[in-house]
Amino acid sequence: MKACVLHAIGDFRFEEVTKPLPAKNEVLLKIKASGVCGSDIPRIFEKGTYRFPTIPGHEFAGQIVELGEGASRELLWKKAAVFPLVPCMKCEMCQIGEYAQCKDYNYFGSRCDGGFAEYIALPVWNLVMVPDGLSYEEGAMAEPAAVAVHALRQAGLEIGDNVVIFGAGPIGLMLGQWAQAWGAGKVMLVDIDEGRIAFAKEMGFENAWNSKDGDPVRWINKITGDRGADLAVEGAGVSSALEQCLGCVRPFGKIVAMGNPDGDMVLSRKAYWELLRKQLKISGTWNSSFVSLPKNDWNLAIDAMVKGKIDVKPFITHRFSLGQCTQALTMMRDRSKFFNKVIFMNE
Repeated sequence: MKACVLHAIGDFRFEEVTKPLPAKNEVLLKIKASGVCGSDIPRIFEKGTYRFPTIPGHEFAGQIVELGEGASRELLWKKAAVFPLVPCMKCEMCQIGEYAQCKDYNYFGSRCDGGFAEYIALPVWNLVMVPDGLSYEEGAMAEPAAVAVHALRQAGLEIGDNVVIFGAGPIGLMLGQWAQAWGAGKVMLVDIDEGRIAFAKEMGFENAWNSKDGDPVRWINKITGDRGADLAVEGAGVSSALEQCLGCVRPFGKIVAMGNPDGDMVLSRKAYWELLRKQLKISGTWNSSFVSLPKNDWNLAIDAMVKGKIDVKPFITHRFSLGQCTQALTMMRDRSKFFNKVIFMNE
């Protein structure tokens, strides 16, 4: 089969590799759509994966075309997305169903081969069935949609809450859609990229602000009538955004830390005073919940797409064939063009 293979940091090749075979309780998925996560760019060009060679990609969906021993025949030819974390099923976190906190997990696209390929063999357990009414592209977007709703669930968003999201990339925009569907009051987006701000407004988020144009805390206070936000999501992974979250939320407000940091996160004394004096609650969020009960973030994402509560299709700005992977990833690394969500499509 053809695949995009990372042989070393920055050494990315489109080449022929051995097509996998499904083992017991596995299926062979013909990948139809695979999204590029923002984390894939530093992983490919700066940090590397956990082993080489590796096929990156953890946001993908496709058609089940072959069954391993023990896999139900009812799965054949069905459409599915994939929860990319493969838990050990032995540690204490796995025993209570908190698989994202597994101590010895595998992960498609970084610890083992992922979705930038024509086929992948994977456990039946990791499948998320996608109804026929949704496209493969939407199936591939289920992963970031699940990550976004998981972040809001950490904060316990309430109807009427004013929400501000620092970082207007794909997940930030999905957070905005989830907040609106959840019954939030005002939904505000902050970024330093004017292209992202313009795109957010095109997507219907009228309250979008470029922090290069002025202090976002003042802007948020103006939008909320000097009340402040009820909930702030730090989705940029930078100290300044976290400080602004602390500054813009009301007393007894909530903050969710979500952004992956490139370096140390440092707080000024003034920001720390905000945390103390306002008695703020800060929650971390990681990955998504993939359990049967009480709520599975992936099922929530698929159901919301089916019902039209969230619409991820407009967020896709670029579609490439798998053979154009180097071109696509280089464009994203160099930011030579504006992009929001980039998808690799397979016939």
